[in-house]
Amino acid sequence: MGHAYPPAIFVADSPGLDFLNSVATPVDSVVDWIGGGDGLVDWLSQANLVPETVLAEIKAGAMPGELDKVADQARSLREWFRGFVREHKGTALSEKHLKELEPLNRLLQRDEAFTEIVAAEDGGIKTKMSRRWRSPESLLLPVGQSLAKFVCEEDFSDVKACEGHACTLMFVDRTRRKSRRWCSMALCGNRAKQAAHRTRSKNTGLR
Repeated sequence: MGHAYPPAIFVADSPGLDFLNSVATPVDSVVDWIGGGDGLVDWLSQANLVPETVLAEIKAGAMPGELDKVADQARSLREWFRGFVREHKGTALSEKHLKELEPLNRLLQRDEAFTEIVAAEDGGIKTKMSRRWRSPESLLLPVGQSLAKFVCEEDFSDVKACEGHACTLMFVDRTRRKSRRWCSMALCGNRAKQAAHRTRSKNTGLR
């Protein structure tokens, strides 16, 4: 599945937050990896949220423009969730936030997931979660599931926004001392180092 964009960014240490980071400014201009239907399919593939066989089937069976409409819904979901995360990052969530999460629950209620018994790698049998992918809209369900897991399993006190200039990326700080400041050292960390070095050099030159 070719695309004109660089590979999507996965630096959040959480699939739910990686979804928010599907629009970013990796260099100079904004890149939205789910700007259209093809972009959505490609991002879901890179995020390993939907099996490749399912993506191929849904893409082949979709009506013209249908996947673009799902991408519109995905962007709306993303920006709604971004507002929620921005407002509550740095504090623990509780039952008082349930009402705000109703849009996510409405999405999750459309899921047709079920457990089935399948062959295991060692020749035995095991249970496996499966899903009925009835329409292109069902591509939003694993995204909703990852957002729900993020909300319920992560400590929002550890959710941070990158301190890089003009960077919009967010992440879960899993460092022992909670000292992570950048989306990644390769992106914003190095830029900040170079800027600090330039400032120091200037100041030294003024003496």
